[in-house]
Amino acid sequence: MFDAKLKQHIDPVLDRAGKALAGVGVTANQITVAGLLLGCLAAGLIVAKAYLAGLLFLLISRLMDGLDGAVARARQKTDLGGYLDIVFDFIFYGLIPLGFALADRSVNALPAAVLLMAFYANGASFLSFAIMAEKRQISTTSHGSKSLYFTGGLAEAGETFAFFAAFCLLPGHFPVLAYLFAAITSVTTISRILLAIKLFGTVQTGSDDCAE
Repeated sequence: MFDAKLKQHIDPVLDRAGKALAGVGVTANQITVAGLLLGCLAAGLIVAKAYLAGLLFLLISRLMDGLDGAVARARQKTDLGGYLDIVFDFIFYGLIPLGFALADRSVNALPAAVLLMAFYANGASFLSFAIMAEKRQISTTSHGSKSLYFTGGLAEAGETFAFFAAFCLLPGHFPVLAYLFAAITSVTTISRILLAIKLFGTVQTGSDDCAE
């Protein structure tokens, strides 16, 4: 919900760092991979109940997620880079709830499963919307220059990080926080579906119907 406004303040700083990294030969894909590996480490620390250490590496992982785009803008954007960025983001989003589920299976498994289901539905609505937007040549720069159409919502990257941080700071409250974030994520999914109905509900002139 706040990502577009936050980017106005964060992107200039990231762009300067991205230019510096690009200048010494670092590639965006290297940073993307490093971000995922750090996310895996954060999840592992959470499984071990080292929640504050997990939060530290979670934070660094998300910093990498911002830096890869900055480096790509400084060097050259590629389709592979955009693909890896979105795929690794979704893997990361699944790792953290899974880490909490494994840390305390008797208490956290069900709320983690509910949250992962909400993420699954939200991811499907996000990617499907992007495909249809590309087909109709609809574009937006509200969240900066992206490799695919980026629809905002109540639950975006900023809110996700805030909840993940809250999970680590208040691990005993994970079930309540997970259910709350699942509900917020579901609102985003529903709003995106309603937007899709509004935008894609009419037949596009000159296009083939690809519905199955």
